[in-house]
Amino acid sequence: MADKLPEQFFQRDVLEVAPDLLGKILVRRLDNGDLQCYRITDVEAYRGEEDKACHASRGRTPHTELLYSKGGKIYVYLIYGMYWLLNIVTGDKDNPQGVMVRAVEGIYGPGRVGRKLELDKSFRGESIENNDRLWIEDSDEKPEYITAPRVGIDYAQEWKDIQWRFIIKE
Repeated sequence: MADKLPEQFFQRDVLEVAPDLLGKILVRRLDNGDLQCYRITDVEAYRGEEDKACHASRGRTPHTELLYSKGGKIYVYLIYGMYWLLNIVTGDKDNPQGVMVRAVEGIYGPGRVGRKLELDKSFRGESIENNDRLWIEDSDEKPEYITAPRVGIDYAQEWKDIQWRFIIKE
C-alpha cells in the first residue's frame, strides 16, 4: 500500500492539484471490508466565485460552505436525484475551489464513478487523508495529459470553453 496523499497536497491551487491527481490511486474500502483501487484518469478544476461553473459562484451558502474550507475535504453532491459526484476541496481557507474526479481507469463519467464507489452524503466534509473509507494514494506515475473544456456547463457563458479538464493521454 502506497502512502495516502496528505491534506497538504490539496492545499494548493486547483490548477496545480488537478493535473497532479492524474495517475494517483483512488481507494475505497466498502462496508464489507473489500478494497477497491482505481487509477485516476480524468479530472476537472473549479476555481472561485468568479468561475460561473463553480458552485461557489452563487456565493457562500449552507450548500457551498464546505468549498470555503482548507483543501483536503471531500465534497460530494447529488445530481439528477441519483448520482453522487466526488470532488475534493483544494486551496486555502476562504478561497473556494475543488477538483472533480470525472473518470478512473475503466469507469467513465463522474456519476458512474460515484455509483461504483457507493458514495452517499455521509462522505460530505470528511478528510480525504484521515479516512478509512475513501482516500487517494500516491504513485510514481507522472502521466502525460491533454486539456479540454469542462463538460455539462453550457450555462457558464465565457467559462464553458476554458481548458480546465485534465485527461491522461492514451
